Amino acid sequence: MNFFNLLGIGFGLSMDAFSVSIINGSIIKKLKIRHAFRMAFSFGFFQALMPMIGWCIGLSFIKYIQNFDHWFAFLLLSFIGGKMIYKSRRINEEIKKDCITFIELFILSIATSIDALAIGLSFSFLQVKIIIPALTIGGITFIICLIGFYIGDKIGNFIKTNMELFGGLILIIIGIKIVIEHITI
Repeated sequence: MNFFNLLGIGFGLSMDAFSVSIINGSIIKKLKIRHAFRMAFSFGFFQALMPMIGWCIGLSFIKYIQNFDHWFAFLLLSFIGGKMIYKSRRINEEIKKDCITFIELFILSIATSIDALAIGLSFSFLQVKIIIPALTIGGITFIICLIGFYIGDKIGNFIKTNMELFGGLILIIIGIKIVIEHITI
């Protein structure tokens, strides 16, 4: 896996969590560093865990779909990217309160990392070793969520929609690149 592809995937996957961080940063009136770190850690942890789970699931199926795995990776990335683009174009008022409680944060962490599960599945089909990509995705998400939390504190929901659109486009472009690489080899 190319380092720049991995950064792109990590950035693209972190956009849902980034959006939630911006929203929560804009909602919490007395922002404390522990709020930002708790949220960033939770999102980063699940973004690192889910690709590993997807990768383990994918290993069970690799021998059955080895001949068309690149198409599957392309379809997964395109689906996830398309979903992100679609969500970015809708007016989304789903998350109106902060998620500082443990249960709410846990649910949001899982919900924003489901896409990473699919990425881990496609990594197994592409025979990519998972530890470095998972830790990179989790680390990028952690950093981006910290930044998002403080951006939300300063400028609110203004940029949420455009960031999700950008993240979706990155995932689709990476999916196209994977197919092109496999067709031309």
